[in-house]
Amino acid sequence: MTVLEKGNITIHTENIFPIIKKSLYTDHEIFLRELISNSVDAISKLKMASLAGEVEGDLPEPEITIAVDKEKKTLSVTDNGIGMTAEEVKKYINQVAFSSAEDFISKYKKDANDLIGHFGLGFYSAFMVASKVEIDTLSYKPGAEAVHWSCDGSPAFELTSSDRTTVGTTVTLTLLDEEAEYAEPARIKQLIKTYCDFVPVTIKMDGEQINKKEAIWKKSPRDLTDEDYLAFYRYLYPFQEDPLLWVHLKTDYPFLLDGILYFPKLKPDVDFSKGQIKLFC
Repeated sequence: MTVLEKGNITIHTENIFPIIKKSLYTDHEIFLRELISNSVDAISKLKMASLAGEVEGDLPEPEITIAVDKEKKTLSVTDNGIGMTAEEVKKYINQVAFSSAEDFISKYKKDANDLIGHFGLGFYSAFMVASKVEIDTLSYKPGAEAVHWSCDGSPAFELTSSDRTTVGTTVTLTLLDEEAEYAEPARIKQLIKTYCDFVPVTIKMDGEQINKKEAIWKKSPRDLTDEDYLAFYRYLYPFQEDPLLWVHLKTDYPFLLDGILYFPKLKPDVDFSKGQIKLFC
């Protein structure tokens, strides 16, 4: 293993790690959504680079793989996206709060709306649950060498060579003792269903696809039947009666919005002041 660099992370806000661990998110479980979002972003970027003629050969089937080890208390998220060079790791990981999407969007402005995710504070949310975070990555760029980045939650980091041979990125978390629940497969499946069930990329664990992937609200209402809407509602709320009616929302002004509003049947014990909204990345 060749040590490429040791140093301190460039932080634009003083003493940001305590802020991340205690204040950035109230729910620590959000870290997984952030890592999955980064992986989806990396896969989208590789597709864009391919369309621009910058990638040789055919792209692999987009995929994100999650692996957990209860004994070692580790969790890893692997994607076959665009990957990073050593210089990109220094720029996008070590310089916290610098959006890696900024340069990319300036190059592919037409599809900027689909590339708003970035390695920034979202990535560092992993330190809410981990004592150590490691990255193994290999860029799609010809001649790129794989690199390994590690940080124990202090401002210090280490960048070394890696033996990774496939294009993409793996983020590995060594979990804190009090966060060992995130090394449980059942817990991970629960979080995927809650936050990432409908991302446009297959998510696998132990060789099994664990996300639904198909987001019917992205389809045109004319392509859906009543049974499609009912089946989706039953999937989200398996213990509820079928809804009274639903409204399929699609708007592009003043902001982009796709969604479905379901109206449950009225009951005497229903609290009319409360509703429920599910948001998916």
